[in-house]
Formats: sequence, C-alpha cells, structure tokens
Amino acid sequence: MKKLLLGLVLVLAVTTGTLYFSPNLLMASMRLVEQQMAGLSSRQIEVNGLSIHYYQGGPSIGETLLMIHGFGANRDNWLRFSRAFTSRYQVIALDLPGFGESDKPDARYDVATQTERLHAFIQALKIDKPHLIGNSMGGHIAALYAARYPQQLRSVALLDNAGVMSPQKSEMFSMIERGEPNPLVVRKAEDFDKLMKFVFVNPPPLPDSLKRHFAEQSMANQNHYDKIFSQLRDHYVPLEPELPKIQVPTLLLWGEQDRVLDVSSIEVMKPLLAKPSVVIMKDCGHAPMLERPEETAQHYQDFLDGRL
Repeated sequence: MKKLLLGLVLVLAVTTGTLYFSPNLLMASMRLVEQQMAGLSSRQIEVNGLSIHYYQGGPSIGETLLMIHGFGANRDNWLRFSRAFTSRYQVIALDLPGFGESDKPDARYDVATQTERLHAFIQALKIDKPHLIGNSMGGHIAALYAARYPQQLRSVALLDNAGVMSPQKSEMFSMIERGEPNPLVVRKAEDFDKLMKFVFVNPPPLPDSLKRHFAEQSMANQNHYDKIFSQLRDHYVPLEPELPKIQVPTLLLWGEQDRVLDVSSIEVMKPLLAKPSVVIMKDCGHAPMLERPEETAQHYQDFLDGRL
C-alpha cells in the first residue's frame, strides 16, 4: 500500500505538472510518503530557547536509536535507513540547530557546542541510554558525546565520521589546502551536480526540477554554511585523545571510496577504542545510509545484535 501511495504521488506530480512547476509541493509529498514508509512522524521541541525539529517513530518502550546528520544535511538523510528499525526500536532523527527546519540563530555551531545541545535535547526528551549513530560531522558529535557521557549510552555508530587526522589525506582537504572552494558548499547551480558526484559513487537519480530546487536551497544557505564550516575548523576538537574514553561498543562504518573523509581514518581510530567493530563498504562514498540504505541498515543491525 505504501509503495502504491508513493507511485500515485509521482504519477500525480507528472500528470499535473507539479514536477516542473512546484518542486516544493512535490518534495513535501514525497517526504510525507517517505515518513509513512519509515513509520516516522514530524515533531518539534524547544530546548534552551531553540526550536528543534525531529522525526520520531517506533515503540516508545524499549531501546532508542538517535540519528545525527552531517554538515549541510538534515534529518531526511535517515528516512530510508530508518525503515529497517521502527518495528523494533524507537527511532529519533533530529535537525541539529543550524540545519534543516531547526532554528539557525547567529550562534556557535562547532562540534563541542553541538554536543552539549545534543545532551540537552536527550534530557528534554527523557531518552534513557540511546544508541547514537552519526554521519560525517554528526559522527564527530556522536563520538565526542560518547566520550563525555560514557555511562549514558548503549552504543555508538560512526559512519564516515569527521574528527580524525587520517594517514591518507582526503581529496576534500587536499582541495581546501590548495585554496580551492569547499566542494560541500553549493555556490552556483552547476555545483549541485558536482556535489552529488563528490559525495556518492553512484548518485541517486533526480529530476532536473528537483536538482534546481536543491541547488537553490543550498545556494541560499551558502554564507551560513561557510560560517559553520569555519567554526568547525577554528574550534576543532580532535577525537584522538577522546576515543579511549568511549566504553560502549563502537561501530566504524565507512564507504571505501569516500572523497570527503578518507577511509584510512579507521587505522587511527580502531586501536584507540575499547570495543570496536569495523565495516568497509566497497563502491560506496561518504553517506552509506543514503547511497545504500538497506545494506547499511543490515550492517548496523548486525552490530546492534552483537554479530560484528
């Protein structure tokens, strides 16, 4: 029934011209269908004066999976991945302050500050010892949280996380050191295609109207993202001294062809962790939960079940 609903939305969009004339309406419809298929609903809470938007679904009694997106992203990154978990776990995926639909005040967005905001969010929702999972910048935040609050988690999963000086420098940081533009920030329309090819080995297909829509959204946030990226670098928190403080089981999952953060980071991280598990996904880029959601979900479930 849910697949039929998604098909009807797409057919309606094409036949009524919505795909071309109203990408906002199409996106809202598709997001609603994805939420329903994942068993998630959209919610909002005020924490320390900030409005934070998040998805929540699954049984309210039992263990909770808390999902943290990366730089320039939002909670939608976890929708398809979440489908595998809402029958068994409570699933929560938030828009970090500064991203998505959450508040974007003129404030600090470095990893240490966001980690404390995450702590306040967990306390506000009264989540008891969640499993944290984060991608990229979100993985950096998740790891720092696990180091600062080691008794308040069940596990932590780090997907292509930031925060480590990799033995092999990534293509992104090589570009930035040469003075080239940050490939994660869209400054003109054609940059969006470049971003997709940079982040994914096999970018998901998108209609041209949606590409234009996403490009326009990203360009509108250019200055905001530049500021946040500068703060992440100026107030950088290295994970190397923090990782030994993490006492819970830790999954390191990486796309082998990640051009943003090099897979060799695992060589640094694994010896520093008390209970590491490692998965390297071939022919996969920086966001495995988006590029191959079902396979990534299976790896994560194996980790949660203690099979890794």
